[in-house]
Amino acid sequence: MSGPLVIVGDSLLDVDVEGTADRLCPDAPVPVVEGQAEHHRPGGAGLAALLAARDGTRVVLITAMGDDPSGRCLEGLLSPSVEIVRLPLRGTTVRKTRVRARGQTLVRIDTGDGRAMGRPGQVASASAFGRAADALAAASAVLVADYGRGVADLLREPLRALDVPLVWDPHPRGSLPVPGCALVTPSEAEARGMCEEPYVSPERTARRLVRDLDAEAVAITLGERGAMLARRGGRFGPVPVPHVAAGTDACGAGDRFAAAAALALADGASTEDAVARAVGEATRFVEEGGAAALRLPRPAAESPVPFPPGASAFEVAAAVRAAGGRLIATGGCFDLLHAGHVSLLRRARALGDALVVCVNSDDSIRRLKGPSRPLVSERDRVEVLRALGCVDAVTVFGEDTPSQVIERLCPDVWVKGGDYDERSMPEAEAVRRAGGEVVILPTVPGYSTTGLIAAARAAS
Repeated sequence: MSGPLVIVGDSLLDVDVEGTADRLCPDAPVPVVEGQAEHHRPGGAGLAALLAARDGTRVVLITAMGDDPSGRCLEGLLSPSVEIVRLPLRGTTVRKTRVRARGQTLVRIDTGDGRAMGRPGQVASASAFGRAADALAAASAVLVADYGRGVADLLREPLRALDVPLVWDPHPRGSLPVPGCALVTPSEAEARGMCEEPYVSPERTARRLVRDLDAEAVAITLGERGAMLARRGGRFGPVPVPHVAAGTDACGAGDRFAAAAALALADGASTEDAVARAVGEATRFVEEGGAAALRLPRPAAESPVPFPPGASAFEVAAAVRAAGGRLIATGGCFDLLHAGHVSLLRRARALGDALVVCVNSDDSIRRLKGPSRPLVSERDRVEVLRALGCVDAVTVFGEDTPSQVIERLCPDVWVKGGDYDERSMPEAEAVRRAGGEVVILPTVPGYSTTGLIAAARAAS
């Protein structure tokens, strides 16, 4: 992938109220749920974006959110791992609350009436639409998660003009996909509603939708039966699940399917391989508990881990452990901080409840990179990193590798950029000894400190 995966669509806030139900209400034949925990996560296009970002992909989400408590919570959940292009919203952010007991959903309560507003030519929203157009122009692939709240309708014309794979995940309340989609991914119920002829079978409906929608391919998702894929030219066939999923909560599986298919197409996979990969990822997602199993760190303003002002890296680590949280750490020189560094740090922070950055000292960098480096002193590098909202603490190490500081911090996850692999990473053994795991996130193409230095010298 040379550019990001761009996701266009309607985002909402999902809330799960988890509790126990051991008795009935005395004034009605309904269970009494004693709430024990409340979990927040993005829904709709926001969930698709988060799941794609958790695959280590750079994701840009074009969506509409309100300036209300649900909208601010939603933005806080997404912004550490996803770049957001925010369109204006008329009304309030949609919030869907599921009340659950012992893993079963008892009732869902929907609130919020928000719809995307504005037009590309209107002055009030021109800047947002300009950023949306720039994001679409740079995409490796685009996924439309249309939940019928207006975002896809506002961008319909630029979506028609795309020359990269376009995957459209429809919704009964949404609009029909634009012509020429690389893949349309309705559920069986959604496919029934989209097809004008009486429903006979997934095979016949998929083939008909390819013609009616002028799409390159349609994959009807069938739950535990996998998917039925039909392609332009009459080719079709079932795509079975690799094995029967043990999980029962399929909430979010459609978003997982569509995101996985879009990522595969962006990587150059054939449609058949992309759908097979998507079926496998959706199956694993359900096995792992579906969307209800996602446990996201709360936004900084709502963090359950209290950090004292100016806390050191080791005080932050102790606070996270005391609160039962998840500590993330990463390390490097961070000389001439650039957008690639910031993207990596934001995605790393999204993996847990606090991020500690371990920075090479000036002497360490000189030993590793020669007497002309660093260009920025360690004191200034530390100050710049501390100013980032996704960084909770910074510590400096003077050795050639961060192994000693890792053994003191004991992070749950050690993150490095995609130009590394675990076998060539000298600190990997220290991470394992400390009980953590190594996560390698892909770097943003086109950004490097060496490249910036060379460009600056060439321009001088």
